[in-house]
Amino acid sequence: MTNKAYTTLLVSLILVILAIDLQAQKWEFIKEKEGIKIYTRKDAGSVLKSFRGEADLHTTMEKVCNLIGNVKNVDWWDKNLREINVLLYEKDKHIQYYLVYGAPWPVTDRDLCVDATITTDPVTGIRTIYSVPLLNTIPENPEYVRIKNYWQKWVIQDMKNGTIHVYLEGYVDPAGSVPNWIYNMVITDTPLKIMRGIKERLEKK
Repeated sequence: MTNKAYTTLLVSLILVILAIDLQAQKWEFIKEKEGIKIYTRKDAGSVLKSFRGEADLHTTMEKVCNLIGNVKNVDWWDKNLREINVLLYEKDKHIQYYLVYGAPWPVTDRDLCVDATITTDPVTGIRTIYSVPLLNTIPENPEYVRIKNYWQKWVIQDMKNGTIHVYLEGYVDPAGSVPNWIYNMVITDTPLKIMRGIKERLEKK
């Protein structure tokens, strides 16, 4: 293969990869409720949808950051959260924790180990919290289904006009015997409940 042919092939492959990535990044607006906008998207290679929720909060950057990313404040996360054990906590930097979620009968309860990295852009001040599964740390419990395919991203930005723009993106494969169509039907509830919990807690008069 000549250098010109090799370069052409390489450029073509890069363009294909970029096209797939751009397709995966296209969010579909689903609804807006209580000032919270909900989106979903169908990612390449998965039948399950990822989600996005975003809202403008009338509060301060400090209050939002003290709530999101602090594992001591979990009462607004999810009413189905049965257990949380913090494995590592470096304030504003790094968190590792173990969660157990209760599921309605006859679905088996789920557990998940999370590794979250917190960064703050030194120029814009935008804070990002990115979470992925923490593998090979907590032995799997036969009473639960371990979630292994998961990611979540918080982005928190001070708009400098008295509001803080927050969005949450995520994807989770619940594993086990949960029909995909049920997951995709209820996935919009996840960001809505979480964002609503934040608004109610931070915008109390």
